[in-house]
Amino acid sequence: MNDDDSKAAPAAVAASLAALRREHADLEASIAALENQPVPDQLLIVRLKRKKLALRDQIVVLEDQIMPDFIA
Repeated sequence: MNDDDSKAAPAAVAASLAALRREHADLEASIAALENQPVPDQLLIVRLKRKKLALRDQIVVLEDQIMPDFIA
Protein backbone atom coordinates (compact mmCIF):
# COMPACT_ATOMS: atom_id res chain seq x y z
CA MET A 1 0.00 0.00 0.00
CA ASN A 2 1.38 3.40 -0.91
CA ASP A 3 1.15 6.69 0.98
CA ASP A 4 -1.65 8.04 -1.25
CA ASP A 5 -3.96 5.15 -0.27
CA SER A 6 -3.27 5.58 3.43
CA LYS A 7 -4.06 9.32 3.20
CA ALA A 8 -7.18 8.87 1.07
CA ALA A 9 -8.76 6.25 3.31
CA PRO A 10 -9.06 8.46 6.43
CA ALA A 11 -10.36 11.32 4.29
CA ALA A 12 -13.01 9.06 2.75
CA VAL A 13 -14.01 7.73 6.16
CA ALA A 14 -14.24 11.28 7.53
CA ALA A 15 -16.41 12.35 4.58
CA SER A 16 -18.72 9.37 5.06
CA LEU A 17 -18.89 10.09 8.77
CA ALA A 18 -19.88 13.71 8.16
CA ALA A 19 -22.61 12.65 5.72
CA LEU A 20 -24.00 10.11 8.18
CA ARG A 21 -24.00 12.69 10.98
CA ARG A 22 -25.94 15.14 8.79
CA GLU A 23 -28.47 12.46 7.87
CA HIS A 24 -28.80 11.51 11.55
CA ALA A 25 -29.46 15.14 12.49
CA ASP A 26 -31.99 15.48 9.66
CA LEU A 27 -33.84 12.40 10.89
CA GLU A 28 -33.86 13.78 14.42
CA ALA A 29 -35.42 17.02 13.17
CA SER A 30 -37.99 15.10 11.10
CA ILE A 31 -38.96 12.96 14.07
CA ALA A 32 -39.36 16.03 16.28
CA ALA A 33 -41.55 17.73 13.67
CA LEU A 34 -43.73 14.64 13.29
CA GLU A 35 -44.13 14.30 17.05
CA ASN A 36 -45.34 17.90 17.29
CA GLN A 37 -48.17 17.39 14.80
CA PRO A 38 -51.73 17.28 16.18
CA VAL A 39 -52.14 13.66 15.01
CA PRO A 40 -48.62 12.19 14.70
CA ASP A 41 -48.08 9.22 12.38
CA GLN A 42 -46.72 6.75 14.95
CA LEU A 43 -45.76 4.13 12.36
CA LEU A 44 -43.66 6.62 10.42
CA ILE A 45 -42.05 7.88 13.62
CA VAL A 46 -41.08 4.32 14.63
CA ARG A 47 -39.60 3.67 11.17
CA LEU A 48 -37.59 6.87 11.27
CA LYS A 49 -36.32 6.08 14.77
CA ARG A 50 -35.16 2.63 13.61
CA LYS A 51 -33.36 4.21 10.67
CA LYS A 52 -31.80 6.76 13.04
CA LEU A 53 -30.52 3.94 15.28
CA ALA A 54 -29.06 2.12 12.28
CA LEU A 55 -27.28 5.31 11.24
CA ARG A 56 -25.94 5.70 14.78
CA ASP A 57 -24.49 2.18 14.57
CA GLN A 58 -22.79 3.05 11.27
CA ILE A 59 -21.43 6.25 12.80
CA VAL A 60 -19.92 4.32 15.72
CA VAL A 61 -18.23 1.87 13.33
CA LEU A 62 -16.66 4.72 11.33
CA GLU A 63 -15.59 6.56 14.49
CA ASP A 64 -13.85 3.38 15.63
CA GLN A 65 -11.97 3.25 12.30
CA ILE A 66 -10.72 6.80 12.84
CA MET A 67 -9.92 6.48 16.55
CA PRO A 68 -9.63 2.84 17.64
CA ASP A 69 -9.93 1.94 21.32
CA PHE A 70 -6.62 1.28 23.00
CA ILE A 71 -6.52 -0.74 26.16
CA ALA A 72 -4.06 0.93 28.50
